[in-house]
Amino acid sequence: MSKNKELAEYIMDQLSDLGDIRNIPMMGGYIFYYKERIFGGIYGKGFLVKITEASKKCMPDSIPEPPYEGAKPMLPVTILENRVALQAMVEEMYSELPERKTKKKKA
Repeated sequence: MSKNKELAEYIMDQLSDLGDIRNIPMMGGYIFYYKERIFGGIYGKGFLVKITEASKKCMPDSIPEPPYEGAKPMLPVTILENRVALQAMVEEMYSELPERKTKKKKA
């Protein structure tokens, strides 16, 4: 089992009390959704989340970095072991996340 797959399963377990969490494999990593809004993902550098007021407040020690070249900076998750804090952060981030874009159906 890959390191990323193990990490994805661990994150899913840490967030399991929230319900409505899912992830999809993407380019060797994973993208994480809460109530169908993307909040973070696993990239080459580990688990990162979008920069929101909630994520900055919950992880003041986290220094923004791009998950890959040319990408918008994200915050490395520094509270992964703290299940309660992690869940609270994701829940708080939800209202600050953009709604998922609906794919236009081809005519």
